[in-house]
Amino acid sequence: MPQYTTQRRNFLRQLGLSTAAFPFICNLPSLGFENSQGRKQRLVIMFTPNGVIGENFWPKEEGPLTRMENILAPLEPFRDRTLVLNGVCNQVGGPGDRHMRGISCLLTGIEMLKGNYRSGANSPAGWAGGLSIDQELKAFLQSHPESQTRFGSLEFGVVVREQAVPYSRMVYAGPNKPIPPINDPYLMLKKLYGQIEDQEDLQSVLDPLVDDFKKIERVVSREDRALVQEHAEFVRKIEEQLLAASQGVAHLKPPELDPPVPVTNDFLPQLARMQIDLMVNSLATDFTRIATLQFTGSSASPHIKWLGIDEGHHTLSHESSQEAQDKLTRIDTWHCEQLAYFAQRLAETPEPGGEGTLLDNTTIIWTNELGNGKTHSLDNIPFVLVGNGLGFEMGRALNFKGVPHNRLLVAIAQAMGHHIDHFGNPKYSKDGPLTGLV
Repeated sequence: MPQYTTQRRNFLRQLGLSTAAFPFICNLPSLGFENSQGRKQRLVIMFTPNGVIGENFWPKEEGPLTRMENILAPLEPFRDRTLVLNGVCNQVGGPGDRHMRGISCLLTGIEMLKGNYRSGANSPAGWAGGLSIDQELKAFLQSHPESQTRFGSLEFGVVVREQAVPYSRMVYAGPNKPIPPINDPYLMLKKLYGQIEDQEDLQSVLDPLVDDFKKIERVVSREDRALVQEHAEFVRKIEEQLLAASQGVAHLKPPELDPPVPVTNDFLPQLARMQIDLMVNSLATDFTRIATLQFTGSSASPHIKWLGIDEGHHTLSHESSQEAQDKLTRIDTWHCEQLAYFAQRLAETPEPGGEGTLLDNTTIIWTNELGNGKTHSLDNIPFVLVGNGLGFEMGRALNFKGVPHNRLLVAIAQAMGHHIDHFGNPKYSKDGPLTGLV
């Protein structure tokens, strides 16, 4: 490490700054640290279950996105920054039913191991047989000093069942090594900002962080001072949201964690927004550049009561009536609204230490374990990309007419600077990365 950089880090330590403040502060341009230089590419993978209603989802024509179909309509403000990929298929076979393989092979691209987890289709399986692409990219970025972050990756969950079964896990550190997402915003805050014994300790954690920002304001440029003030306000917003939740205000009550499954269905919309806000914060502070956001799980059946829908999501996905199709369309449109909210938050957050916004350097990939919920098809898995982090040519709809999704995983890795030639089972990416994306 250059002496100049060492001196600046020692200076910050002499100010008495907390560990939680360091990642953000060290990326301020006027402090001149080595990791404040160069572009910070970020990748977030967002999962929702049970397939989509294709006629209300897929663009009618290939090429430029001239209009968004019903489900994708919330992304209209980001149409020129959206890429819709049709014809990308999960061709991985092996043990497990299609719901199991749909989520377990989605990011790993490799067969599930043999095991005793059974499904309604009586297709026993174990865990996935390899690591997921997000963890592959985590290891790659953490292996280079200029892209190392405090956490490497963060796994956010929204009402994902705590029970450890293949249906509820999509992130893998390796064969037979599923990583559970963190459902509770309080637990995520504890991970991000230090030890919190209970909800009442939030102020003891966040107040010193705001004090850290006040200390640094006097030694940075005017532009960086504005970034520090904005981040301090964001931290305060988090505190207010979580304190309100702990007091039962504004229906932001956090989930109960009584095993085996927390009863959180009624609070799902509030929890989703809180997790998204925390995720934006973790990206802005450079706590991580790789994250996943998992809504419920494969074959999950939350009751979407806030849309006036009484039936469970998975139950509806097996029905053929027009009424069921309309309800499923409304559910997927709501999921797309969460994606649009996430994109908006990134678009309005300045890039710390660089030009533009977080969305200029972040790509969100929205995907699913199935192409069609009723038929359990693993063809035409939805992949919707939003943001410019991967350098792909956006504002388009493409149809690849049946390529293995492993080739997309390879293309994503290469776009992040990780030049692998295959991922998962090599036979599914023998033709190399998916072409036509740039």
